[in-house]
Amino acid sequence: MKQRIIAGNWKMNTRRSEAMLLIESIRHGVDARQIPSSIDVVICPPFLWLENAIEACMGNPALHRSSRSTVRCGAQDCHHEASGAYTGDVSAQMLADIGCTDVIVGHSERRLYHGETNALIARKILAAHAAGLRPIVCVGESAHEREHGATRAVITQQLDELVTGAGSAALNSCIVAYEPLWAIGTGVAASPEQAQDVHALIREQLTAVGAASTPLLYGGSVTAQNAPSLFACPDIDGALIGGASLSADSFLTIIDAAVSAWAE
Repeated sequence: MKQRIIAGNWKMNTRRSEAMLLIESIRHGVDARQIPSSIDVVICPPFLWLENAIEACMGNPALHRSSRSTVRCGAQDCHHEASGAYTGDVSAQMLADIGCTDVIVGHSERRLYHGETNALIARKILAAHAAGLRPIVCVGESAHEREHGATRAVITQQLDELVTGAGSAALNSCIVAYEPLWAIGTGVAASPEQAQDVHALIREQLTAVGAASTPLLYGGSVTAQNAPSLFACPDIDGALIGGASLSADSFLTIIDAAVSAWAE
């Protein structure tokens, strides 16, 4: 059965009280819907609220207490080393120890504001796997690159360098999210045709290295309104959602669209 994923990236948003309310609203909404096991729901709050989210959604791993919720919890980043003198950083193993199941790596904002390279992102993929986390690996092109017809070349290079650095087997155990930089936070999403074209390219490249079953997500101004048309694309297996994941109503509506599109 093909795995689908709806993931919310909260970025550096929410005060504690807002986060607690949002976590509870999403958890209750998801649990009430009895979502098929073929669709994973993942929330990625800021680091400070992760333990609260994990305990609310998944139970307390330290006390071996489980929750009946089906919501998974992921982090927005991890360090590429297991430990060391890296002030302010968080390792993948630390995230696993508190109960995280997933981690976003290589988001365009990390590439842009922190200078992350494909070689570094590949090391983060390996660190996440070593800790038992599932990496959500982001790729995408800028507006300038798209305007100059370089989209396919940019995506191909990103994937080639990730495969070189992490190995094809590692990519087979990841999620890959296509996030065009020109659509992130702009309110202008890629059209279904644009998104499908790039997803088909990614699928072709991953198939060539033995990772055909890797789930592919679209991210970039996903809303309750455009989600159904995006989910109708044959190579889109879900979404990595930014702003719309900060509202329980909009996030749950997108989940409803996923269930309608992919219910077995």
